[in-house]
Amino acid sequence: MARIDGRKPDELRQMVCKAGVIPNANGSAYFGFGKTRAIAAVYGPRTVFPKFKTLSTRALLQTTYAMAPFSTTERVNPGPSRRTQEISLVTRHALEPALFLDEFPKSAIDVFVMIVSAEAGTRTAGINAASVALADAGMPMKDLVAAVAAGKIGDDYVLDLVGEEEDQTDCDLPIAIMPRTGKFTLMQLDGDLPKEDIKKVVMLAKAGCEKVYDVQKKALLERWGKK
Repeated sequence: MARIDGRKPDELRQMVCKAGVIPNANGSAYFGFGKTRAIAAVYGPRTVFPKFKTLSTRALLQTTYAMAPFSTTERVNPGPSRRTQEISLVTRHALEPALFLDEFPKSAIDVFVMIVSAEAGTRTAGINAASVALADAGMPMKDLVAAVAAGKIGDDYVLDLVGEEEDQTDCDLPIAIMPRTGKFTLMQLDGDLPKEDIKKVVMLAKAGCEKVYDVQKKALLERWGKK
């Protein structure tokens, strides 16, 4: 299969990852798939606001996903939308299983994800950046969370879809895993596929997550390995 950008069906876009990119945050990271780039910043543990959200037995993880107005060819309207609120929730659900939130009761951990350039895969890029940012902040974690999407175009299973491929695919299936255990923390399906196809798409995405994981670990090693 000849893909739009010349990649093989199981090939990820070029990845870039760097930890510690925002000096004033407790932890931060930059992650990109090709032209899709995300920056994440972590603040906390800190006082919960508003107070009524306080949890007595664990920290409150709050995630905010947003797209910069200049992130696409058409200006993105500032402020929350139904889509950004949904992805904020998805991001929180993907990250929570990796965190020991019970070590910080009655506190908040705030994660902000900003998409600065978008060409598909923004939610997975944001999750990857946020995971590295949490590790950079020194948050106790069971593992990093690695995420990528896969789909099917015609008879081919394809990894890390770009914008035009999302229009062609029978489904878009983003997943997130904790690679050391293989535990899934996110699995969404946008489209319709038979069960046998879904399994193959999931396994392709899972293999892609392993490659993402290697890039995430390298970024943290470059940041902290020589300290």
